[in-house]
Amino acid sequence: MKKTKKETLITSFALFSMFFGAGNLIFPPFLGKNAADTWHWVAFGFFITAVFIPILGILAHARLQGTMYDFGKKVSPTFSFIYCFVVYVISVALPAPRTASVTHEMAIQPYFETDSLFTSSIYFALVLAFVMNRSKILTLIGRFLTPLIIVILLSIICIGIFSSNTISTPTIFNTPFVSGLFEGYQTFDAIGAVVIGGVLVISMNFNKNTSFQEKKELITTSGLIAGLGLLIIYAGLIYNGAIFGSTFPKEASRSEILSSLSSQTLGNIGTTLLSVLVALACFTTAVGIITGTSDYFKSLFNNSEKAYTITAIIGCVLGIVIGQFNVQFIVDIAFPALMFIYPITIILILLNLLPTKLATPTMFKAVVLVTFVFSIPDFLQFFIDKESLVRIQNIIPFSKDNLGWVLPALLTFLVIRFSSKKEA
Repeated sequence: MKKTKKETLITSFALFSMFFGAGNLIFPPFLGKNAADTWHWVAFGFFITAVFIPILGILAHARLQGTMYDFGKKVSPTFSFIYCFVVYVISVALPAPRTASVTHEMAIQPYFETDSLFTSSIYFALVLAFVMNRSKILTLIGRFLTPLIIVILLSIICIGIFSSNTISTPTIFNTPFVSGLFEGYQTFDAIGAVVIGGVLVISMNFNKNTSFQEKKELITTSGLIAGLGLLIIYAGLIYNGAIFGSTFPKEASRSEILSSLSSQTLGNIGTTLLSVLVALACFTTAVGIITGTSDYFKSLFNNSEKAYTITAIIGCVLGIVIGQFNVQFIVDIAFPALMFIYPITIILILLNLLPTKLATPTMFKAVVLVTFVFSIPDFLQFFIDKESLVRIQNIIPFSKDNLGWVLPALLTFLVIRFSSKKEA
């Protein structure tokens, strides 16, 4: 079956929508407000961790066309199993429930006097219904939900850009680029890439007539289109956050800034449209996460449909329980987990994009191990006195910016590459 423009567009929309969830909405305007006249540096950092690395993850999936397990199997089967288990647990325990929390705060609470538990229960009941209709997910999301999300977002962005507002507040960031980089972590998009990419591959496998090369071309093209869409939307939201910065309350939360931005650009109807946008964007992301997790545990039990169903139910129950907490609480507890798993995820994505002769099992083992070791101080700072880590951070370059793993990982790659060339 030849790849058609219609298939590519639907797949691109589905991919964009599964990426574009709660964090993708609430973080960019918040960044723009705080960045002010340095918004372009913040945007650059945000693009790397929220667009560039995630899309590379999709391109790696196009090359592998397996599951997330294949991302780490060159390190070792045991490592890959543990990595997948940790990522899926984090995914269903944090970003998936967060989508329900954001939906309640921004789409339900302003209109209805219902508690968050009721919202998360109805929300994840609907998620479960979509997840159980596994073969129709790409079409349902790509054809019907995403176009509406994009139209609403572009309306907010374009009206804001052509308004008379100008940047009139100073930046609060000492290192805008690094601040943008770590706010991009909070979108979970690099982790989302290895989860959602697997959903994409398995969804395509329902069509037995599509060849490996056709699927590779479709996934690659769709990933690039989705990445371009994310880039445009993020840049627009960050810039709007900067030019409207002086109109937001000083201590406004991420959700409040987004709500204010929509009402200032779209008027009274803005709040209603934003509610629809939030609900749709969050919902499609939750569907992608729960589906990806269920796919993985299904594969562990000989493609058992029962395992798929049980995992989906457990994921949705966790979503109901954790999703009733407020957004800021979930954001706060997520960051330590991200500092632990994100560096390893980035390294696995990059290594899986390299030619086989470069990405040898030895290379995988060494670079991943070094990345893990040098990211430990970034993780520990949330649990022990930071003063006790100062000596270590002074030794490791970029460690004070929570990027201490970058240079050691790069040096390890170069040393092994140089050594292997000498041996050859």
